[in-house]
Amino acid sequence: MRVGVLTGGGDCPGLNAVIRAVVRKGVSEYGYEFVGFRDGWRGPLENITCELGIPQVRGILPRGGTILGSSRTNPFKIENGVERIKENLAANGVDALVAIGGEDTLGVATKLSELDVKVVGVPKTIDNDLGATDFTFGFDTAVNIATEAIDRLHTTAESHHRIMVVEVMGRHAGWIALHAGLAGGANVILIPERPFDMDKVVEYVESRFRTNYSPIVVVAEGAVPKEGTHSLQSDERDAFGHVRLGGIGDMVAKELEKRTGKEARAVVLGHVQRGGTPTAFDRWLATRFGLHAIEAVHDGDFGMMVALRGTDIVRVPLTDATKELKLVTPELYAEAEVFFG
Repeated sequence: MRVGVLTGGGDCPGLNAVIRAVVRKGVSEYGYEFVGFRDGWRGPLENITCELGIPQVRGILPRGGTILGSSRTNPFKIENGVERIKENLAANGVDALVAIGGEDTLGVATKLSELDVKVVGVPKTIDNDLGATDFTFGFDTAVNIATEAIDRLHTTAESHHRIMVVEVMGRHAGWIALHAGLAGGANVILIPERPFDMDKVVEYVESRFRTNYSPIVVVAEGAVPKEGTHSLQSDERDAFGHVRLGGIGDMVAKELEKRTGKEARAVVLGHVQRGGTPTAFDRWLATRFGLHAIEAVHDGDFGMMVALRGTDIVRVPLTDATKELKLVTPELYAEAEVFFG
């Protein structure tokens, strides 16, 4: 059997660990051949391939990013995109495809599976918002990076008696903000699931100053005030229709400075969260996903995605992977609210 592998969407730590595990087990246990498709769905769409075997995956376990490259190409938005993918898979003798990606990449995989393309999915998203799996790799790395940044900002904030606003990733879900904010001792955490009251944020900040310590506000990039969606988004949209977010951290900092009279600074962590070497947990999870993904291929269990449930790796239908987002619940947010102010 000849198996294609691709990585789509935003890069994140752990992608190379998945690729390595898929290839190592596929070659050593099943005798499969592999072909890498470059730059997400653009690879099979434009027939951009690379050699993929055990020599190519040596040493990549601790590396961030993806050796296959990535993109946000959507073949369903391109004329004859599906037909071109099918033709290129056949031309390369590809019998099955392992697609590693998030909501958009797996959404394409789901549609292709319904059109008789043999696909197995592996969940990948920094935001940890895919509903069918307890955790996605890359998330733990992002949380650790954000937590370290918050730890460092506490000291500079207290030295200058400033408000520090830390903007982290999280378009629809506030998992990074919640985990990193709680771990880093933030005084306020703002997430997309809970539109915030700026008056209440000001109250928390002023309460913190009364303790002779300086406040840290952690805000997810998709957070919005109760008054309505902030207007600091770009008009640019990607191939999947997503608006490019940005600016909420700066907006919150300026508003807090105006209302409290205290100096405020915004720090946008941005792509720093998704770059660099993965944590031990992400290497472990990504490796297990890869091993179970190629096992699903071997079993002929296509149209499925591997997922973490508790400590077990299970298979779920690709349709479940993108059916609904996993959001922060009111109960979990209430746990963090105990430490606000």
